[in-house]
Amino acid sequence: MKVLYLFSDAVIGFIRKTAAGLPIPVFLFLAGCVTAGHEFPAGQVSTIRIGETTQNDIYATFGSPWRTGIENGMKTWTYGDYRYSLFAEGSAEDLVIKFDRRGVVVSYIFNSTKRSK
Repeated sequence: MKVLYLFSDAVIGFIRKTAAGLPIPVFLFLAGCVTAGHEFPAGQVSTIRIGETTQNDIYATFGSPWRTGIENGMKTWTYGDYRYSLFAEGSAEDLVIKFDRRGVVVSYIFNSTKRSK
């Protein structure tokens, strides 16, 4: 008995590839929001002292960094909390800390879309 194919193998392959890529974008659209990074105690940024605060102090206050890297030969830790939404106002906060070879803060920058009250 012969089975009739309504679609060619190429069409079926295209449908499978397209369907495989749809769940994530469809889920994000239906959910309406995307988050990246993790929360950190932004209210503690004022406790950081350049030339005094150590890597261990930062870890004790803020926990594990979201990202780590190297900039101009110095270790960097990044803390970030990014929330984007299709249906509400998003928010973003990030803190980038640069350490010298001894593990002492040489600079940091904090940015936030949240307005001061």
